[in-house]
Amino acid sequence: MLAQYTGVLVALALAVFVAGLLRVAHRLLGGTVREFAEKQEPFECGERQIVSPKQRYAVKFYLVAILFVVFDVEAVFFYAWGALFRELGWFGFVSMSIFTVPLVVGLVYEWQKGALEW
Repeated sequence: MLAQYTGVLVALALAVFVAGLLRVAHRLLGGTVREFAEKQEPFECGERQIVSPKQRYAVKFYLVAILFVVFDVEAVFFYAWGALFRELGWFGFVSMSIFTVPLVVGLVYEWQKGALEW
C-alpha cells in the first residue's frame, strides 16, 4: 500500500531539496537586507497614502459590485438562451421570462434608490 505513494514522496522530497538549495544559494549569493523607515511604509501604486486604509467604504461601492455580478450572470444565461432559442421553443421563452422578472425588479429598485447615479 505504501508503494502507491512512492511517486508523491519522491516529488515532495525533490521539492524540499530544490527549495532548500535555492535558499542556501540566496544566502550565499545575495546581499544583506537593509531596513529603513521609508521601506516599512505601505506602498500604494508608487504614491504616498492619501487616506487611511482602515476607513470604511460607502455602501454604494457594494451596490455597484452586486449590480455587476447580477448583470454578468444574466448576460451568461441570456447568451446561452439566445444560442438555443429555436430549439427551446415556448418552454425556453417562458423559462427565461420567469428568470428575467426578478432581475428587472431588482434593476428598477436599484434605479429608484439612485445606485446608478454617479
